[in-house]
Amino acid sequence: MKRFAGKVALVTGGGGGIGSETCRRLASEGAHVYVADAVAEHAVTVAAGIREAGGEAQELVFDLTLAEACRAAVAEVEAASPSGAIDVLVNNAGAMRRGALLETSEPDWELSFAVNVDALFHMCRAVLPGMIAAGTGSIVNTASQWGLTPAPGHIAYNVTKAAVVSFTKSLARDYAPSNVRVNAVCPGEIHTPMLERGIAEKGKTIADLDAMVPLGRIGRPDEVAALIAFLASDEAEFVCGACVEITGAQAVA
Repeated sequence: MKRFAGKVALVTGGGGGIGSETCRRLASEGAHVYVADAVAEHAVTVAAGIREAGGEAQELVFDLTLAEACRAAVAEVEAASPSGAIDVLVNNAGAMRRGALLETSEPDWELSFAVNVDALFHMCRAVLPGMIAAGTGSIVNTASQWGLTPAPGHIAYNVTKAAVVSFTKSLARDYAPSNVRVNAVCPGEIHTPMLERGIAEKGKTIADLDAMVPLGRIGRPDEVAALIAFLASDEAEFVCGACVEITGAQAVA
């Protein structure tokens, strides 16, 4: 399928587990993908791999926590876009700081909001005018199952991802009349580098997590990427304001 032929997509956190698979998926379906990441090495590696596979991609390195950096990055992409707009924005970058309230420092709380919530505010404010002018656009945010049902010992992550859910629904209601669709994915346990670091800290294994999922295993990044691609595509043209769980039927542990 070439559902994104001729379209321009920007993916934040594009060098990470879900982000990199999303970049590859969109590029494989014809999109010119901008791999946005704060770590230059990660963005360069993913973009180069897409080009080697015959796709169109380039790295975009900037700090999502800075409003001006977000505006500048969007302006750069729009200037190179044939339509003058970004067709697909995937707000995927995220930060996870673990701990209950009394174990959560002020810097960790502030960073969680800066990356998980404020960055969406900055990116969407920068992208929306172009989408509205073009009369079309799709935004997909990465929330979390824990933003719907909080997990114990992760208050900063739970609260910020709940904010992503509310942000998604609010944005969808406000800009659907402009033909801009906004949706979110809410993954459960997905086998990413972030997850591997977390289970190592807890002394658990992937097998321990697999046993908690009714389908018998945790999810893969490419499965989340496939859902993101569907929501961003014209196949989902009547899907707006949805926050779709992808959990293998797992309840929050």
